[in-house]
Amino acid sequence: MQEGTSAYSFAQNTSVPPMVRGNLENSALILAENQTVIGKLPSLLAPLSQRERDLVLSHGRRKVFYKGATLFNQGAQHDGIYLIETGRIRVFYISPSGREITLAYWYPGNFVGGPEVFGAGVHSWTGVAASNSSVVWLPGQQLKSLITEIPALAIGIIEGLAFKGKCYSTLAQMLGTRSATERLVHLLLHLTDTYGVPDDNGIFIATAFTHADFAHMVGATRQWVTIFLKRLQNDGIIQCRKSQIVVRDRAALAVMHEGQV
Repeated sequence: MQEGTSAYSFAQNTSVPPMVRGNLENSALILAENQTVIGKLPSLLAPLSQRERDLVLSHGRRKVFYKGATLFNQGAQHDGIYLIETGRIRVFYISPSGREITLAYWYPGNFVGGPEVFGAGVHSWTGVAASNSSVVWLPGQQLKSLITEIPALAIGIIEGLAFKGKCYSTLAQMLGTRSATERLVHLLLHLTDTYGVPDDNGIFIATAFTHADFAHMVGATRQWVTIFLKRLQNDGIIQCRKSQIVVRDRAALAVMHEGQV
């Protein structure tokens, strides 16, 4: 990790084409029954005047986290929030047995480090950089002082926490009401619609997710995900290229989803 580096010292996510990246800002990748219910979160700083934004950022510290680096650990003392400027942050929970469940992948415009925001208590989950990322760390106590001066910042934090609450509520609903097969088919359809780029063989999902990534998102084992994806490939529905996927028959996936396989 490097500190003090310019927030735009490298591409936001060079593995994702620009036409896709533009659709990801102020959004989250999360397992949800209906993505439109979640909607998009306005940037925390967007409603602020230039003077107010400069004031907020002057109290923060820009940091660069390379892929795989940890921003905060579950159970560690909470010390503030992180405004995402570039990249992608994965937030996940680790059970006492060591099993992981991905809560969400967060994109620029969002903040991570909640639900506590003022630097009290401990972190409820872990956050890591899923790609090279730049963030602005805002210490909790300074953030608490800033919201007394900038009402729009307080509103933005409340809206952000409400947005995250909806995200995690929909995740709980999916985990409680859908089978692992249904969840994985649903995720593949969402990734196709979000990251999909036309390909000679179908629709290329223009970002890399490992089988372990899928398993952590849908609440299954990596071995089960591998077996299911191989079945889809044998049926001609997808084509696997290491950690990348081409959806050859989206209609077939949709039928599986509607039929609640």
